[in-house]
Amino acid sequence: MSVAAVLMHLPGALDAQLQRDAGLTHFEYLVLSGLSMAESHTMRMSDLAAVAEGSLPRLSQVVSRLERRGWVRRSPDPTDGRYTLAALTEEGWAKVVATAPGHVEAVRRFVFDPLTKPQQRQLGEIGRRILGAVAPNDRCPTVRKAP
Repeated sequence: MSVAAVLMHLPGALDAQLQRDAGLTHFEYLVLSGLSMAESHTMRMSDLAAVAEGSLPRLSQVVSRLERRGWVRRSPDPTDGRYTLAALTEEGWAKVVATAPGHVEAVRRFVFDPLTKPQQRQLGEIGRRILGAVAPNDRCPTVRKAP
């Protein structure tokens, strides 16, 4: 099997797990988990788009859906009105907490369990090298765990 086949099938398998077990798309989960790791569970929409690796228009549509579910709230950035903040609500935090264990298990099952320990270490090194090539100046905002 080629790397291209893995890259084509893995996102779909992870998306299917999230849809089945949590009623979320993979992108919705990336948005919620990104906010869950941000300081005060809040980020500027532009930074959140970078964390979730999506465009602002796509993020805006997804955040609208998450707002309707009561998991995210938007507000103007009080330090700079040109920006909009997205904040995880308590209900959104509960959704991430409930969803994360099943998603982590799926990642383990699909990615790590089929590999030996040396292969897992190789995968980490390969991933670092690829990331260095595709994003040598990674400007993705640092995401910090909330206290």
